[in-house]
Amino acid sequence: MWTMLGSPRRCCDGLTRRETLKAGALSALGGFGLPQMLRAEEEGHLRPGKARNVIFLFLLGGAATQDMFDMKPEGPVETRGEFRPIPTNVPGIDVCEHLPQFAKWMHKVAVVRSVTHTAGCHNCLPCYTGYDVMPPDQSPRDTDPPSMGSVLEFVQSNYPASPSSRPAGGQPPQDDFPSYVYMPVPLGWGQSIRRSGPYGGFLGKRYDSLTTECTPHTDPGLNQTPGNPAPVRGAPSLPSSALQDGVTIDRLNSRRSLLQQIDDRSRQTDVLLPSTTFDRNQRRAFDVLSSSRLRKAFDLSTEDPRVVERYGNTLFGQSTLIARRLIEQGVRFVNVTWDLFWGPVKIDYDAWDTHTRNFHILKNNKLPGLDQTFSALMEDLEGRGLLDETLVVMTSEMGRTPRVNGNAGRDHWTGCYSSLLAGGGIKGGTVHGSSDAQAAYVKDSPVRPADICATIYDRLGISPEFRVLNHLGRPVEIGHNGTPISSILA
Repeated sequence: MWTMLGSPRRCCDGLTRRETLKAGALSALGGFGLPQMLRAEEEGHLRPGKARNVIFLFLLGGAATQDMFDMKPEGPVETRGEFRPIPTNVPGIDVCEHLPQFAKWMHKVAVVRSVTHTAGCHNCLPCYTGYDVMPPDQSPRDTDPPSMGSVLEFVQSNYPASPSSRPAGGQPPQDDFPSYVYMPVPLGWGQSIRRSGPYGGFLGKRYDSLTTECTPHTDPGLNQTPGNPAPVRGAPSLPSSALQDGVTIDRLNSRRSLLQQIDDRSRQTDVLLPSTTFDRNQRRAFDVLSSSRLRKAFDLSTEDPRVVERYGNTLFGQSTLIARRLIEQGVRFVNVTWDLFWGPVKIDYDAWDTHTRNFHILKNNKLPGLDQTFSALMEDLEGRGLLDETLVVMTSEMGRTPRVNGNAGRDHWTGCYSSLLAGGGIKGGTVHGSSDAQAAYVKDSPVRPADICATIYDRLGISPEFRVLNHLGRPVEIGHNGTPISSILA
């Protein structure tokens, strides 16, 4: 089965749009051809969204949300933890005492306290795609379902006139400007591996994110250990964004013009190689080098130093600030991962995977930085008039055990944890679902990661029931049977 992706892009099997039309009638498209694609808008699968943009804050490792947003101060001593709750600006909703700035934004935030899945610990695929089936391992595959950012990139590329693709009152997006950016490094890079989740999957690598590079480090002279981590410094940068000596923008554009002529001739003679994404990735590489909009977003020397300071001099803080700047430049889905690093850079940093000294690490490393950066982001988005159109999501791939272990840590747990949504299209000051007295299991209103993804799609104006063709040529719902969480929708 073939997928019509629009000229000059190529179908999943490598055929161009023209080749597809020449090769067979629409009936050959197996019931999911051009008429069905044109009906997507008519059937309400693509519509104006409450949110135009998404900033996805991913706390890798599994944040102990019972020590953050779902505290149990009256629980048994072996589970309740060391922290005390404080009131927020919404009566009846408390958060951890080490999140005082966050408490001031509760009126814009919805807390989902009943997220659960059985797809395995440290499996990142569910929270990026909604697909919560246990995989054979955690390596990405071309047969994986696509991430939310990749689906948005797909819609932007193939339905440029759809309501969900258009800026309010504006023109369709620039063809080769990325809709999806992932920061600060590829998922798993800090462990010298690749983790599944934030990719194009069976839609193809042409719908992968633009992924940045960085050199994470800590302040010199610090004795860094997993039980006593220091803040991770650094900032993401565009990959290979420096032109080689002697290569000017004019010279780069002349090379591009020549390659375009060669590509046009290749199309005329039908000699394009099958199953390649070189055409689009080549254009993306040129745009990374030549786009002043992208380079401007990553150049923090042009930002007010007071704003930079508010976000925090950490890799997570600087990445989140750049995420806001990317949204302003037209990128629609930006991922910022609070990553872990104990592979290629050897700084022995476990991120949110707090098997030892959970409370010490949260109090002295994680929560102050998260509190500062999240508050700065919310303040910036609101002050710039972006919060109503930008959906901010904060989640992990899992939670932590209710019982504190012998190393004063909490271990892996997928039975119950919390996720947060704020801003565009979200009813702030709300709580959905609840956990039991020990934050171990869902007490009421269970939520799958697919429901979180469906909520994000819904706010973007993309129906979770929208279908794309998988690697077998079969139409698959992007939401994986997830349902938007109606109680938190504005």
